[in-house]
Amino acid sequence: MTKMRTPDEMFGLIKRVAEEDERILAVMLNGSRANPDAPADIYQDFDIVYFVSDTAPFWNNRKWLEEKFGRVILIQTPETMRLVPPDGNGDFVYLAIFEDGNRLDLTVTSRKYENSGEPAVVLIDKCGLLSEVAPKKGYWNISTPDQKLFSDCCNEFWWCLNNAVKGIARDELPYSADMLNGCVRDMLNLMVGWYIGATRGFDVSVGKAGKYFKRLLPENIYRRYERTYFTADSIKPAMYEMMSLFSELARLVAERFGFEYNSSEEEGLREYAKAVFSGSLE
Repeated sequence: MTKMRTPDEMFGLIKRVAEEDERILAVMLNGSRANPDAPADIYQDFDIVYFVSDTAPFWNNRKWLEEKFGRVILIQTPETMRLVPPDGNGDFVYLAIFEDGNRLDLTVTSRKYENSGEPAVVLIDKCGLLSEVAPKKGYWNISTPDQKLFSDCCNEFWWCLNNAVKGIARDELPYSADMLNGCVRDMLNLMVGWYIGATRGFDVSVGKAGKYFKRLLPENIYRRYERTYFTADSIKPAMYEMMSLFSELARLVAERFGFEYNSSEEEGLREYAKAVFSGSLE
């Protein structure tokens, strides 16, 4: 690996490439580097959009990419893939890690910019294409739940657990792990976010997949959350930790907002799990 280029050097390069190419009409930064509330570190990607008159010259042109930005050591180009079908919207996306460790997620598009409120910074605008960029304050912040969302989250959590219970009983690790780390964890993370909002305020973001949980949760709660991750030998106790933590936080959120917590769903799942693991269904 070569010495890592600084953010200023990378932004200078990104803008210089655009300034020297008349086909590139505007440049926009989005992602975490466009969000002033996101913690800054050396691992942040450079999420860049080049607005161009025609995408064809930039389409799957690795030679151009490396000539302009440096040697690539790992790359993905979704538009050339079949396993995960691309969006098919006419854009071409380069996801590239360079030999200095910097990562550039570069979207090349000829489509008109549509303002969604997502944090964005205009780096270059040669002809007024990005005049409508208007980031919405708190775009990534936790959303306040209502009774319906809360009830749906609880139902999804307790219902999906029955599949994990069956998988563990059958000694089907891949299936059980997929259930716990899929729909069950999704609902746990949602409830953890609401708990953070209820106790700290909703003017914060938990980050993608709850990556900021550690700095937002009380230490004792976060330690319990850590125990919801598992190995093959600890999947069952981890599942019970998920159940215990979700139940406690859901009741606290319900109390904070005056929601009704349907405890019969929890009781039903716990009864089912007890029967499965004790062998009394046989």
